[in-house]
Amino acid sequence: MGDLGLEAGFHDHLNHPRGQGRLVGSQHAGAAGGAACGDLVRVAVRVEGDRVAEAGFDASGCGAVTAAASAAVTLVQGEAFLDAARVTPDDVADALGGLIPSKRHAAELVADALHRALGAAAKDGACVLEPSPTRTLVAMSGGVDSAVAAKLALDRGDEVVAVTLELWADPAGDGSLSCCSPQAVTGARALAHRMGLPHVTLDLRQSFRREVVEDFLSEHGAGRTPNPCVRCNGLVRFDAMLELAGRLGAPRLATGHYARVERDPSGPLLRAAADPQKDQTYMLARLRPEQLERTWFPLGGLEKPAVRALARAAGLPVAEKPESQDLCFLAGTRREDFLRRHGEPGTAGEIVDLRGRVLGTHGGQEGFTVGQRRGIGVAAEPLYVVGKRGSRVVVGPREALATRTVVVENAGLLRPGAEVDRVKLRYRSRPLACRVDGDPPAGSHRRLVISLDEPVDGAAPGQTACLMRGETILGWATIREPEETADAA
Repeated sequence: MGDLGLEAGFHDHLNHPRGQGRLVGSQHAGAAGGAACGDLVRVAVRVEGDRVAEAGFDASGCGAVTAAASAAVTLVQGEAFLDAARVTPDDVADALGGLIPSKRHAAELVADALHRALGAAAKDGACVLEPSPTRTLVAMSGGVDSAVAAKLALDRGDEVVAVTLELWADPAGDGSLSCCSPQAVTGARALAHRMGLPHVTLDLRQSFRREVVEDFLSEHGAGRTPNPCVRCNGLVRFDAMLELAGRLGAPRLATGHYARVERDPSGPLLRAAADPQKDQTYMLARLRPEQLERTWFPLGGLEKPAVRALARAAGLPVAEKPESQDLCFLAGTRREDFLRRHGEPGTAGEIVDLRGRVLGTHGGQEGFTVGQRRGIGVAAEPLYVVGKRGSRVVVGPREALATRTVVVENAGLLRPGAEVDRVKLRYRSRPLACRVDGDPPAGSHRRLVISLDEPVDGAAPGQTACLMRGETILGWATIREPEETADAA
């Protein structure tokens, strides 16, 4: 076996590497490794239609990485794209005759670089498959919900292809707690391969930063509290996944969200999930009808315990995996620390009461949210944040939060405003009976006024207002500062 514990296949690939130096200038490439391990590999592919027409690599570091990259090139060149998307680190190691544990990382690095290259080709439109009526693209995060969604698609006879989005990487965070970090991608890919599924990785870090993170930073800087998940689903995730589904010949996209789709005479709408504790329609509120036409939510009629039971029965290793509670890009870090690292420095200011009397000071208004009670830093309790004006944080008693009028902006109505009878003002809040003043028509509106049947304790500017008819979602908007509060302080 030699000092590397490898069979002859290893030495063949090491001494006669296939594809080394090929496709150096290709944009459809992926890299893995770096300074931490001393090994670096870049794999590139040329995809034509439904096949990998050519593959190549460059590598530096230990010989095992060169040999593994050569083996990977041999495995995928000339093969169908979906077969290449099934290649695992075990496949690479087996092609070498085996790898001892200390060299296993070579196969893992090469497999990661290969899948990044395949993902780049798929994202760029180089891969185009003939449509298949039974093919389903399933969004897999590596958690139990998306795994069960994939299993349910398999159970009904679908040809399932898995996709995972890489949205964010931050050395200061804990990628193991995120659904879209490099670690999450690796875990989701391994789970998909364990289930026998081809897996595609889409690197959307640039668009996510531009559409979601930059908005998150600017909104906090302006004293508002945004909903990045609503924005991500509406502007980044589903657009990219449905576009990929079309290229892969899949007529539908399935996700592990707890939501349902129903139709009225005008077309498809989101409907709340059967499990009210898990319902995620608030976070999906910006999905458009043409997206809903091609989207399936297999878990919409299930409760969480039933989902875990299905995972256990199927022997899925994520059956008991805990859920992530953080925003994906905040995983393992505090919001204030994230804003400090990535945004503009916080501006110190005053904490004032409703009459404008100064009660204290703060280090940055971005650390406060309307309705907040804890952590205000003023001895006179209980006080709540009732508004923010520039660098000033306005506080008052709880009754000062109460309002029956919510002003919203940048609204999208899928049905006439006269049909709206409820509104949800926060993800975890219950819907409130309401009406939209003026009965506006369906379409886009710069400003709307929502009148509530009962008072609510604070509506935080920047949050999404989810406009509803019963359990169905008829539109969305962003809560803005009430005009009367704007004149205060």
